[in-house]
Amino acid sequence: MVTMALAFRNKTERFGVTSSDEGEKQVDRVFLGLVGGAYVGLALWCALAPESTSRSVGFELRPGSGQSEFLTVYGGLEWGLGLVFLDPVIRRRPTGFALQTCLVIHVSLVAFRSLAFLLYRDLPTTTLTLAATEWIIALASGACWWSSRSRLAKSTEPSGR
Repeated sequence: MVTMALAFRNKTERFGVTSSDEGEKQVDRVFLGLVGGAYVGLALWCALAPESTSRSVGFELRPGSGQSEFLTVYGGLEWGLGLVFLDPVIRRRPTGFALQTCLVIHVSLVAFRSLAFLLYRDLPTTTLTLAATEWIIALASGACWWSSRSRLAKSTEPSGR
């Protein structure tokens, strides 16, 4: 892994990745850190206070199976997503996979949330806040992902061009 990181660094230095590229990479890491931290925080809230968490989004937890599913899907899945988004921040890895994953997940959430707005009425403020947050994360992850792909394409061009 260290060898791969050194090879990547040498490749980017050889192809002239600039310090502005480093600044943009930092933006990607800060973004992923914020999103990942939010997901880990939500996972903990779901695990430690499932009644208040579920009530805030309109779920009724049924003893046993409902509680189990909420803990697993909302706690476990959000925890896992948080770790995916935090991985390149904590381990100083390339951000492309985490950004693409963030983009796919949040565009999917936006699509299904939009469908829910067409199908259902009387949605609470919490749902509207979640929808706005999902849109912001989808747009921001798209911008970061697009920028990272542009940087990668630029870094692999021969320096004679």
